[in-house]
Amino acid sequence: MIRVVVADDQALIRMAVATTLSLEPDIEVTGQAGDCAEAVRVVAEQRPDVVLLDVQMPAGGLSVEDGIDVIPALLHAAPEAKVLVVTTFGRPGYLRRAVEAGACGFMVKDAPADELIEGIRRAAAGLRVVDGELAAASLSLGASPLSHKEAQVLAAASGGASTTEIAARVHLSEGTVRNYLSSAIGKLGARNRAEAVSVAEDNGWL
Repeated sequence: MIRVVVADDQALIRMAVATTLSLEPDIEVTGQAGDCAEAVRVVAEQRPDVVLLDVQMPAGGLSVEDGIDVIPALLHAAPEAKVLVVTTFGRPGYLRRAVEAGACGFMVKDAPADELIEGIRRAAAGLRVVDGELAAASLSLGASPLSHKEAQVLAAASGGASTTEIAARVHLSEGTVRNYLSSAIGKLGARNRAEAVSVAEDNGWL
């Protein structure tokens, strides 16, 4: 029996996935989580074979930006578990980040249910589960040109936050925030911060 934990902040999707998987004779959903902190707790308690993890997950009090950032903590909580990222956003940068963080695979939510089920079985067997087209796009795109701080500041700028608001959010001075924003805009070849945020988000670098 393959023991699975489903981590997704959207309750309806989480429950629908859990219900679908429970119909399989060789899969048992042993836990669910709606944010990153809860995912770590449930994984530590259940020690599953596979963790289905969404990207756009609230931190729940942890110092993480999204679901990908929590992968190392999940693997620390259950070293034998395989993390399979399942997301709405099939962005090459997300795939690269997920694999570098320790995920064994990356799938998009609009994949047919039988593909997800087969992906879980492959992950449990220790095999990689990655969409071929996305993998090729990730390799051609390359790694994010942004430093950790540049990405952090740019993420805080999404939604049109002011420099003062960004500085308060990331605990840096306004001058330092402006420097990081300027550097990020230059690296991404953008005309302004809004365009830089858009480019970085489209590539999965935020």
